[in-house]
Amino acid sequence: MAKGTTHSATKAEALKGRKWWLVDADDRTVGRLATRIATLLKGKHKPAYTPSMDTGDFVVVVNAGKVRFTGKKETDKVFFTHTMHPGGEKLTPMNKLRERHPEDLVLNAVRRMLPRSALGRQMMTKLKVYAGDKHPHAAQKPEALTLPR
Repeated sequence: MAKGTTHSATKAEALKGRKWWLVDADDRTVGRLATRIATLLKGKHKPAYTPSMDTGDFVVVVNAGKVRFTGKKETDKVFFTHTMHPGGEKLTPMNKLRERHPEDLVLNAVRRMLPRSALGRQMMTKLKVYAGDKHPHAAQKPEALTLPR
């Protein structure tokens, strides 16, 4: 390759180098965990990273119900959704979301760090989040990802 040129990955290159990662979210801070997961989903950790292509890996997150928030977020943070009808705003406190759908805590954090486009939605399909420590992806032999405490 000539000096000063950049290489864009082809679709075959992007699909060939995919790996499966296993992340244990037990007692991890949500934001720091989500940034690392978003990096893996985008493929930014690879030399063949291409912004306009999905070159990332698959990520399996276990123990999502045991993630940690800093400060007063556990009691004060509220998630906003809207039904798109007049007066249709819904505010869900963090503790209710943790009771009903603990995996959504990690999903929401990662989704908001990815591109808001068809490419970002495609990247989200490679993220598998489970509230407990069991997952059905043992056949893919996910490699454990070590994260600093």
